[in-house]
Amino acid sequence: MRISSLRLQLLAWVVLPLAALVTVNLWTSQRNALTTADLVTDRMLVGSARAIAEQAAMADGVLDATIPPAAIEMFDTGDRDSVYYRVETANGRLLTGYPDLPEAPRGGSIEASYRDHPLRLATLSHAVIGAGADSPIRVTVGVTLAGHDAMVKRLWFSAFAQQLALVAIAGVFVLLGLRRGLAPLIRLRDAVRSPDRSDLDPVEVPGAQSEIRPLIDALNAYMERVRAQMAAQRRFIANAAHQLRTPLALMSTQASYALRETAADQRQEALVALQASSGRLARLAEQLLTLSRAEPGSRRPRADRIDLTEAARQVLESQAPKAVERNIDLGLEETGPVAVIGDGTMLREMIVNLVDNALRYSKPGGSVTVKLAASNGTAELTVTDAGPGIPAEEREHVFERFYRIAGTAEEGSGLGLAIVRDVVENAGGSVTLGDAAGGGLKVEVRLPLAAPDETPVRSPAR
Repeated sequence: MRISSLRLQLLAWVVLPLAALVTVNLWTSQRNALTTADLVTDRMLVGSARAIAEQAAMADGVLDATIPPAAIEMFDTGDRDSVYYRVETANGRLLTGYPDLPEAPRGGSIEASYRDHPLRLATLSHAVIGAGADSPIRVTVGVTLAGHDAMVKRLWFSAFAQQLALVAIAGVFVLLGLRRGLAPLIRLRDAVRSPDRSDLDPVEVPGAQSEIRPLIDALNAYMERVRAQMAAQRRFIANAAHQLRTPLALMSTQASYALRETAADQRQEALVALQASSGRLARLAEQLLTLSRAEPGSRRPRADRIDLTEAARQVLESQAPKAVERNIDLGLEETGPVAVIGDGTMLREMIVNLVDNALRYSKPGGSVTVKLAASNGTAELTVTDAGPGIPAEEREHVFERFYRIAGTAEEGSGLGLAIVRDVVENAGGSVTLGDAAGGGLKVEVRLPLAAPDETPVRSPAR
């Protein structure tokens, strides 16, 4: 199950590894408790055996072994352990105790079963003065493991309680630390969601840690981009409304004039002017729609393989009547297909705007030439005209929306080159303006050339 809470995730990343370490430590503690209990029991066994051995002595020429009560009572820990002992001479003669009691290695201890009880036994050798061949005597003491096991449990449970308390205290301190550490994030959330906040001003969170500061900076940078985009949209809407208001007012005036005129020729003149104005308005609306589509994020990106040569040929066919009407030589220079990757509709609109601008500003009797070539992985589209050109100081401004050079006689919306730049930049290319040979404007568009493959090249929709 996925934990969605950052606080719980951080707590889990701290407490779970700590719990794993505690588990290992508890296993180690159990081993240490067993070792400690073995050591204590062995020392008690040796002490008991020594107390018994020291009571052995010669009495009237006879070796006698007496069991002192202290040797047995030292095992009285309240766990009801049974104590077994055996004292024998060097030649194996039993002096006292249990004759069948197992014997431990000398100087060591063992665990064995006796009378269906597990025992821990220790054997001690002790020299007795005057005992002759019976010396040294061997004293074996064994005790059941109830006290031994109880000691292991007490030691282990003590360690377990300490480790459990450590994990609990660590969890509490981690929660307190997380609450304090995540406080700037909570303040950031509250600042963004505050009902009093209705703008996109930068958010400030006092006391934010250095790890959270990049998040706040990124959020402020994003809001700055949103604010700039909203301002651009507001400017676009205001400019579009202004651009539409003039032709609509002109059309209203022309329609009113046509309605008032009784003379057929004057009414015809007004209707022709009205038709021309409606055409310019339709062109403006079409350019506004194209510009909206060219906005980044306004539509799903297309990655079709497009032949620019075929697209240019289609555009020139559609623009040919206008060129004939203005007595302009419209030509295409190409050496074959030039494939690029992009949105075919938008690329065709880009060529339409370039050719339309060239025809609009070229003088009657001039020429407009569209040239296509591929060089060094780049598709090059060049449109040259015989118009007045654009001064060098104005060439950057003409890519702005609705910008028109002062004193320009030709009608236009100031959107053509803005559309061209947006389409070209969305396709990963660049556009530059220059002077054509013999006068006029030369527009150069460079786009990444599509990699050669067997995928058929799609022609853009008309």
